[in-house]
This record gives sequence, C-alpha cells and structure tokens, in this order.
Amino acid sequence: MLSGREIVPLVLFVALVLAAALQGLAASGHFPLRKGCAHADVGPALLFGTMIVSAAGAGFGIVAAFHFISWPSAVIGGGLALLGAPLVLQWFPDRFVDGRGALIAFAAAAAILGTLLVWLAVGIRCGGCG
Repeated sequence: MLSGREIVPLVLFVALVLAAALQGLAASGHFPLRKGCAHADVGPALLFGTMIVSAAGAGFGIVAAFHFISWPSAVIGGGLALLGAPLVLQWFPDRFVDGRGALIAFAAAAAILGTLLVWLAVGIRCGGCG
C-alpha cells in the first residue's frame, strides 16, 4: 500500500522517467547526424546538450525520489513509464518529434521534474528550513 507521503513523489518520479524516455526516443531519431539536414547548423550541440540536461535531471531526480518511494513502487511506476513512452510519443505530431522542439521540451521537462524531486527531498530532509 502506498502511504500519503509517497504518492506525490511517485507521480513526479513516473513523469520524470517518462520525460527522460521521451527525450531519449526523440534524440534517437536524430542519429546519424547528416550534413545538409534542416537542423545540422546547431544539431550536435543541441542534441548532446539536451541529452546531458535530461540525464542530469533524471539522475538527480531518481536519487531524490528514492528518499520517498519504495523499490517496488519505483520498478512498477518506472517500468510502466518506460513501456508507455513509445505510445505516448506517437501522440505528438511528426514535425514536433523530428524537430528541435521535442529535444528541448522533453529535456526541460526532465530537468524541471528532477529539480522538483530534489527540492522536495531537501525540504523534507531539513525539516522545512527556510
């Protein structure tokens, strides 16, 4: 059974895993980088920059989430998010997924959700100081 303290962090964790998975799927569509592509001018910097932002947000957020949620909840919720990511990505228009917008949006979502989880963990851990 989930406790009341575990629900919000679990929802944030599942959304974080989904955002990171969507960013990874969108980024995988940009390989291999080809010269002459519409996004080749900023392509490598944008592609790898958003991958780093997404990975950092996911890494910090996952570590922070484990202060609240149990392993079984994390495995089930994260697994459902990973399995559902390709289906969710199909809801977006191809123009968005194949362009820069998806890379930026999903990386920003992962960074924001990771930051929220870290903020929640730090706020709870220090007893709401500040």
